[in-house]
Amino acid sequence: MKQALLVIDAQQELMDGGLENQGVFEKDNVTHNINVAVEKALKKAVQIVFIRDRDVSNGEGSGFQIHKDIHVPSDAVIFDKFATNSFYGTPLLDFLKGKNIKHLVIMGCQTEYCIDTAVRTATINGFDVTLVGDGHSTKDSKILSAGQIIRHYNATLHGHYNVDHFSIVRNADEDLFEPTHNNYR
Repeated sequence: MKQALLVIDAQQELMDGGLENQGVFEKDNVTHNINVAVEKALKKAVQIVFIRDRDVSNGEGSGFQIHKDIHVPSDAVIFDKFATNSFYGTPLLDFLKGKNIKHLVIMGCQTEYCIDTAVRTATINGFDVTLVGDGHSTKDSKILSAGQIIRHYNATLHGHYNVDHFSIVRNADEDLFEPTHNNYR
């Protein structure tokens, strides 16, 4: 089965924070887990795709770039987006379909926005998804802590289905590229 690792909005300013925004919860752990998944993907010759949000750091400078502590392989594909949804207005869907990808491993930022949207959109577009439960993050909201948001979405998206395709949640230390979706069908 063809697979891809999709790392969303793991950008310098978003993760570290800036003058107006706090950084994401457990940034160092998430950064480490993204690197773990990248190394696993490289060993299995899995396609690696990074998505950058053009709203981060006004789409320019070092703040816009993928976080400096994340290993970006030279053959990784990078797409920029203007919307919360990584599939909207980008070549991502056509790229994945053109490579006959069937399984996506998703991680990055921010949990309740871009990560949730990507997981749900992927399932309705014919992909099974593994969300890396300790590989996505967010910031505190006015009503919930970042930790609560992450736990909520891990619980909500584990077993989420759209008729034929669905998502499961696994942690970075598991074998992310040995999908277990068929065990649940």
